[in-house]
Amino acid sequence: MKTGFVKKSYPDKELLTLMAELQTAQGDLSLAYRQFDQAVDPELVESCVYQISAVKARCNYLIRAIKERSPESFAAVRLEGDAVWT
Repeated sequence: MKTGFVKKSYPDKELLTLMAELQTAQGDLSLAYRQFDQAVDPELVESCVYQISAVKARCNYLIRAIKERSPESFAAVRLEGDAVWT
């Protein structure tokens, strides 16, 4: 009889945290775009542009961190709604 230990695969907690932060940031980006669409005052428009830029930078950082941590798991990340950035 062959006995052996089966190695259980536990999810990487840091990777799960990064993915959750990315989903939150995507929601923030969607909100920033909605606020931009509703802004009429030039100062509010400028503020929204800076907010969008900041959230896009955070999303890009999180995507890079997820890819570095586990490139194959990045395929599992689903991008939500209209939150598309470059």
